[in-house]
Amino acid sequence: MPNISPHLRDRKSLLFLLAIGNAIAFSTWQVLLNNYVVERAAFTGEEIGTLQSLREIPGFLAFTAVWVLLFVRQQNFAILSLITLGIGTAITAFFPQALWLYFATVLMSIGFHYLETMHNSLSLQWLSKAEAPHVMGQILSARSFASLVILGCLYLYFIFFEANYGLIYLIAGGTCVAIGIFCWISIPHFEDSVIQKKGLILRKKYWLYYALTFLSGARRQIFVVFAGFLLVEKFHFPIENVVLLTLVNAALTTWLAPKIGKLISIIGERRALSLEYIGLIIIFTSYAFVSSVTIAVMLYLLDHLFFAMAIAVKTYFQKIADPMDIAATSGISFTINHIAAVVLPVLLGLLWVVNHSAVFLIGAGIACSSLALAQLIPDHPMPGMETRTLANQS
Repeated sequence: MPNISPHLRDRKSLLFLLAIGNAIAFSTWQVLLNNYVVERAAFTGEEIGTLQSLREIPGFLAFTAVWVLLFVRQQNFAILSLITLGIGTAITAFFPQALWLYFATVLMSIGFHYLETMHNSLSLQWLSKAEAPHVMGQILSARSFASLVILGCLYLYFIFFEANYGLIYLIAGGTCVAIGIFCWISIPHFEDSVIQKKGLILRKKYWLYYALTFLSGARRQIFVVFAGFLLVEKFHFPIENVVLLTLVNAALTTWLAPKIGKLISIIGERRALSLEYIGLIIIFTSYAFVSSVTIAVMLYLLDHLFFAMAIAVKTYFQKIADPMDIAATSGISFTINHIAAVVLPVLLGLLWVVNHSAVFLIGAGIACSSLALAQLIPDHPMPGMETRTLANQS
């Protein structure tokens, strides 16, 4: 084993490295995608909707992770997923054709979604309930800082050079693969502290977590797929401005995410999620009628910041979950998160062609439903007190 600092050989370090590798590959893939498919592959709303729906199919199938875990340990599975993500990113721009982009996107997405599933599962198992919100905020901050560095390099590159999408995707994906190999070789393979159940688990007591996860996946797709596309299609945002905007997002999240983690610890999951959903209702409604590029940019920045509040859904589940259910439920939750994600991009892509405002009004409606459900989270969630109704009965 290579001689490296003990600080780089513990569980938390692995969680940070997996998040950083994820950020390098996925941030590059995402920030360049809209401009690449419009400039080089002549995509319209219909094609981008199809691509994004295909991207979410592996997320929909994330429940199959529990079967893979019959043969591969969680830590190894997470690292292999990171390497797969890197390979899919590296080959994205080899050919500017729809079928190739669909193939590369699915491969990238397999790695991304299995990595997210395993990273979430390991985080909830390895972090104590007291430290989880703050450390998960720190991990999100590190992920954003990695995005900040890579996007800063991209912005400087686009100022001085013409876009070479193939080279950029190759470097980002290759770096992700290199981090995965480093994690495999240099970090000890830890034993699982709690043996995880390897079957499919749907428990009635987790219904509120499932519902919040489903609605989160639906509204997230509207932002991921259509908020950036609005800037490029309606306001003709050039690639360097898209990169700069994402760069600002990363800088704000790097600074804010640990603070949001602390805030969740102080005010609790219900109040934190209520703040998020009220903000999203305002933002999505504003998206529907925005006519100023300046306001659209401000909405995009605010929209992205609210994603950090989603930590509260994970910590709510950690507090109510049986420790043996975490890995299986992480896979199930990603599937639930992506049920709407598989269908919505295609349907809303068709609606976009007719009326883009309706797409964002649907997002506002989803946020309203989430706000109503969030009110059912108890002040102190725990096993046996999964909702306020049960807490009141007790």
